[in-house]
Amino acid sequence: MRPNDFPMISDVDASLLASAFGRRGLIGAGIAGGLLSSPLAALAQGAPAPGAAEITVDQARSEPIPIVIPALGGDFGQQVSDVVSSDLGNCGLFRPIAGTLPVGVPDFGTYKSLGARALVSGTATASGGALRVEFRLWDVLTGTQIQGTAYTAAAADVRKIAHIISDVIYERMLGEKGYFNTRIAYIARSGPRAHQTTRLAIMDQDGANSHYLSGGQWLTLTPRFSPTSDQLAFMSYANNRPRVYMLNLATGRQQLLGDFEGISFAPRFAPDGRSVILSATRGAGSDIFTVDLVTRAKRQLTSSGAIDTSPCYSPDGSQIVFNSDRGGIPQLYIMSAGGGAAKRISYGSGTYGSPVWSPRGDLIAFTRIANGSFSLGVMAPDGTGERIMTQGFTVESPSFCPNGRVLAFCRQTAAGAGGAGFSSGISTVDITGFHERAIPVGGASDPAWSPLNG
Repeated sequence: MRPNDFPMISDVDASLLASAFGRRGLIGAGIAGGLLSSPLAALAQGAPAPGAAEITVDQARSEPIPIVIPALGGDFGQQVSDVVSSDLGNCGLFRPIAGTLPVGVPDFGTYKSLGARALVSGTATASGGALRVEFRLWDVLTGTQIQGTAYTAAAADVRKIAHIISDVIYERMLGEKGYFNTRIAYIARSGPRAHQTTRLAIMDQDGANSHYLSGGQWLTLTPRFSPTSDQLAFMSYANNRPRVYMLNLATGRQQLLGDFEGISFAPRFAPDGRSVILSATRGAGSDIFTVDLVTRAKRQLTSSGAIDTSPCYSPDGSQIVFNSDRGGIPQLYIMSAGGGAAKRISYGSGTYGSPVWSPRGDLIAFTRIANGSFSLGVMAPDGTGERIMTQGFTVESPSFCPNGRVLAFCRQTAAGAGGAGFSSGISTVDITGFHERAIPVGGASDPAWSPLNG
């Protein structure tokens, strides 16, 4: 089978993808995918507050930050405010409060009486298809402007601007990068439980702007974002032969990744984006390989005779965590990125799978199956500190958000007679097990969180 024989999307759809899903990373000073930002002068006495945030994430978990988010002035102001309120409220670390929009320097006493810690003000106006959003963030207790920025972009990018504002608020208030201007690739599922149609799909992290990227002719699984380019790796059963493919989101083009004799599956990118690590069947087992994305050269990393699968790099690219039954039942192992001896790190009851390394490097998330029930948990890379965040009939496919604070995962319910009652959806949960919530996107599985601005 030639790569171009794989039915994905039409040339017309590809051109739409090129404009709708182009890489959204920062390019140059203040420009993000056609969005221009510029600072606004402080209106209150004193300069915008620099330095570290006064509130930590742990503090905000126990007592969410009360923040007033009024409808910003202008034609698009309500849309911006609604998205920002949703972003901050859904993460569980903020408590949005409705209030009136101040003109000029706010009367901070009014907002103190509401119990607010912070305040958002600004305007949103459109002209000739362009949108300008002026945004200010205020510390109500000190009466100072924390941030002031104007964003200019196409009016169609109103939600993107709002997500960026949410990220700014998150970072200025908590001292860590936000994750709202991101996307999640996933598998959209529809139809009866026993005969589901699966489509490669993508959405904003909050479930908005969901789009199919494939037609559903073949079973499709495990999409994975590149950390450095507008590409997805995924597994497809195209022409009933399971293999790994690459999809360029900017052009809509796809190609086969390596022509292995058996089945290739479970792809993930290296941190530098130059190669993909995956599993490929060899006899009754499977081994782990890397594929160079420029030369397409393949390198075999394991040869245990067991089923070695689900490899994932550490953020610095020096190690790989993977799942293997070489000890009798599936457990988690770590080895050097170049291969060699592997060290087992999971020792709890049951079987372990789907390991994924946190972007922070401090945790590995996993799925554990014990006594017929699924659990989603995290542990340190040396196997210590294992803790379970959520459980259920099926909870699997964990994926970290870019700042490592939240996991997306698939939650499925049991099916009754004829498949009745079955559901499959994507949820998120804080790494402490705090604030689990479902993303409103319908039947879905296999979430993969993009890099920031990805």
